[in-house]
Amino acid sequence: MSATPAPSTPPTPPAQHVMRPGWFTNNVLNRTVAWLSRRGISMSGSRVLAVRGRKSGEWRRTPVNPLPHGGAVYLVSARGHVQWTRNMRVAGGGELFHGKRGRGFTAVEVPEKERPEILRAYLKKWKWEVGTFFKGVRPDSTDEEFLAAAPRHPVFRITYTD
Repeated sequence: MSATPAPSTPPTPPAQHVMRPGWFTNNVLNRTVAWLSRRGISMSGSRVLAVRGRKSGEWRRTPVNPLPHGGAVYLVSARGHVQWTRNMRVAGGGELFHGKRGRGFTAVEVPEKERPEILRAYLKKWKWEVGTFFKGVRPDSTDEEFLAAAPRHPVFRITYTD
């Protein structure tokens, strides 16, 4: 008599990397950058991202640093798989605001194997602001180190619709 194997349960996916902002970042820095951006004052090209919530359908806003690189524009999540990245995957696009002017866009997530060059360019430009979120990866890190970091940092290629 052969034993019937127990039904297998699908493996639990590994927890996605998230570095939640602290009180000061949420209540002071992000609000200050968003306030400045709404008035047309940008810190090194920062913008306010508006994307529809995946559950509520309401517009959610957060400061981001769009990266022009290699003829395309990218949004990189230094803090990992945060709410705006989850919303972006569902919405497939949003708007970037500088002052009162918003530009609509569509977004496609960049595969992990294509991220190292983009992450390197992102750190070259914004290491002073986001370097701490990359856990030891620096602009001069090896391709292998960037490839190892790629799953922790979603990247979206955006295409403006207007």
